[in-house]
Amino acid sequence: MKSIAVFIFISFLALGQLTFAQQSSSDQDNAAKAKAILDQAIEALGGQAYLNYQDRSEEGRFYTFFHGDANSVGTPYGLRIKFPDKDRLEILKMRSYHFLLFDVGNVPDKDKQDIVVIHNGDNGYEITYKGTAAESADDKAAFLRRRQHSLDWVLRKWIHEPGVALFYEGKTVAAQKEAEQVTVMNARNQAVTLYFDSNTHLPIKKSYSWRDPKDKERNVEEEIYDSYRQTQGIMAPFSVTRFYNGDMTYQRFITTIAFNKSLPDTLFEANVTYNPLQVPRR
Repeated sequence: MKSIAVFIFISFLALGQLTFAQQSSSDQDNAAKAKAILDQAIEALGGQAYLNYQDRSEEGRFYTFFHGDANSVGTPYGLRIKFPDKDRLEILKMRSYHFLLFDVGNVPDKDKQDIVVIHNGDNGYEITYKGTAAESADDKAAFLRRRQHSLDWVLRKWIHEPGVALFYEGKTVAAQKEAEQVTVMNARNQAVTLYFDSNTHLPIKKSYSWRDPKDKERNVEEEIYDSYRQTQGIMAPFSVTRFYNGDMTYQRFITTIAFNKSLPDTLFEANVTYNPLQVPRR
């Protein structure tokens, strides 16, 4: 009787090991499929040209929305980004609209710009005619969250980090196109789901969720990428639409873009000169 019990135990143990091996093999195949799709997407974006670009300059027009309705007729902007953590957004008056790509070394005169928002590392600044103020805590947190989950960070940083996990989640429809769905999760337990056009292999949608520390509710942020064009060997979306919990909140249309213009670090430097919450002395 004892020998029969031992036999049964060994049989169950062997069956468990076989099941575990099959699951492990299946997980490896799934991760390999996800990696192949990511590699294919990076190649479609420009390969090494995309992975190695140092800075990006663009100009265009953006729109904001509230409950699906546009808040304005569109605002001209200039944006300069130095990978991975420096950017300068300039919300411009029309007369200074085309300075960005043709005058890299100079900053426009104060009467030619309305608002400048600078992020350098984890610091944020807002520059107006009143001076330079520290960015509000809520605005900075929202920006840093978007940057940490940005397409460039996921494809150029996350997938090369130790402890990253890749999941292929099959075929689906995204932005009204047939797509392949892949989720990337880093060692910090942050996850982004990416959707790639089945024909072009380019990213067409990005989605991630986060829990608000104040009300503990889970929020979903998404971006749609469209109107790709090749610039300096890199495929760039000239239309980006942002959604928050299903509602369209932001859309920008790029008119001109350039890469690797050797943007100086001074463009991303700022020092606080006043506190907008402090009552001015009489």
